[in-house]
Amino acid sequence: MEEAVDPLLELVLDREDTFVTRVTAEALLRRQDKAGLLIVASALAIASPNHGDWIHTAVRDAFAIYASDRDDAMRLCEELTRDPDERLALGARELNESLAGIPCVLHPE
Repeated sequence: MEEAVDPLLELVLDREDTFVTRVTAEALLRRQDKAGLLIVASALAIASPNHGDWIHTAVRDAFAIYASDRDDAMRLCEELTRDPDERLALGARELNESLAGIPCVLHPE
């Protein structure tokens, strides 16, 4: 829902506790849908270096097992890189690069 975007973005960029950043980002990423990726990509575009590190940790934790899940997320991020919102497109590129660097454990045959 559109009204959930801003509160979720605030949680991903929580100023008080980077643990909130990590677990919120991971939960959004585990949804494995465009809505979750959109919020995380938007956060990455404006995150401080410290918050960015925790978001990237969440990305690795959410997508390190199945290559097919990572690849699906990369396809969705590629769509988001073409968004007219330059901030979102920038965050989507950074998220896609993070996903590309994950050596997954399980690969489809």
